[in-house]
Amino acid sequence: MELYSTTCKECSALITKRYSTSFSMGIKAFHKDLRDPIYAIYGFVRFADEIVDTFHEHAKKSLLDRFRTDTYAAIEERISLNPVLHSFQETVHEYQIGRDLIDPFLDSMQMDLFFSKYKDELYKQYIYGSAEVIGLMCLKVFCKGDDASYESLKPYAQSLGSAFQKINFLRDMKSDYDERGRVYFPGIDFKLFDNIQKSQIEEDIKKDFDHAYIGITKLPKGARLGVYLAYVYYTKLFEKIKKAPAQQIMSERIRVPDRKKLYLLCSSTLKHRFNML
Repeated sequence: MELYSTTCKECSALITKRYSTSFSMGIKAFHKDLRDPIYAIYGFVRFADEIVDTFHEHAKKSLLDRFRTDTYAAIEERISLNPVLHSFQETVHEYQIGRDLIDPFLDSMQMDLFFSKYKDELYKQYIYGSAEVIGLMCLKVFCKGDDASYESLKPYAQSLGSAFQKINFLRDMKSDYDERGRVYFPGIDFKLFDNIQKSQIEEDIKKDFDHAYIGITKLPKGARLGVYLAYVYYTKLFEKIKKAPAQQIMSERIRVPDRKKLYLLCSSTLKHRFNML
C-alpha cells in the first residue's frame, strides 16, 4: 500500500510539473513535508478543470458528474484506482479538508458547463469556488490542524486566490472567449472591452493583492517562501498586463518568460532568507 500511495503522489507531482512551471517552482520552495499534499490538491483541481475546459469531444457533464462521484467514493473508502483521487483523499483525511471546500470547487466547475457570462453574484460565487477554496485547502495543509491559525489567515488566503483567478481571467481573456465563449467579468462585452474597464478590474485586483500580502508574512515558515514566490510570479505577470492596452489583452496571452521566473525564484529566496519579506 505504501508503494501504491507513493506512486499516486508522484503522479500528482508530474501533473503539476507538466501543467504549470510557475506552481511547480513555487511548490519546490515549500518545506518537503508540504510538497506532496499541495501536489495532490493541484492534481485534483487541474483534472476537474481539464474536463470542462478541454474535453470538447466528450460528454463533459457526464465526465464531471462521474469525477464528483468518484471523488467522494475515494474519500469515503480511503482508496481509489484513480491516482489523482487517491493522493487527494489521503490529503483530505490528513489535513481535515471538508466538503465545505470541495463542494464549492466542483460546483464552480459545473458552472463552466452552463454559463458563459457572469453577473455580480454568480461571479463572486465562481471566484470563491474556483479559486478561494483552493487557497483554503492549501491553508489547511500549511496550518497542520491549528484551527486558530487557519481562521486568522483565512481571509488573506481568499484574497490571494481571488487575485490569482482575476489575473488568469485577464491573461486568458482571448482564449476563454474564442474557444469557450466565456467572459467572466460582470458587465463586460468582449468586443467592446476598453482601457477604462481594464483599469477598473486592475484596481480590484490590486486591493486583493495588498490584503493578501499581509497574510503571506504571517504564514508558517515552511509555507511562506512558496506562497510568496507564487505571489511574486503573479505580481510580475500583473505588471505586464497593466502595461498592455486592452486591445493587446484581447489578441494575445501575456506571460512571464521562464528565465524571468528563475530570477524571481532566486531573488525571492534571498529575501526570505534574510527576513526581508
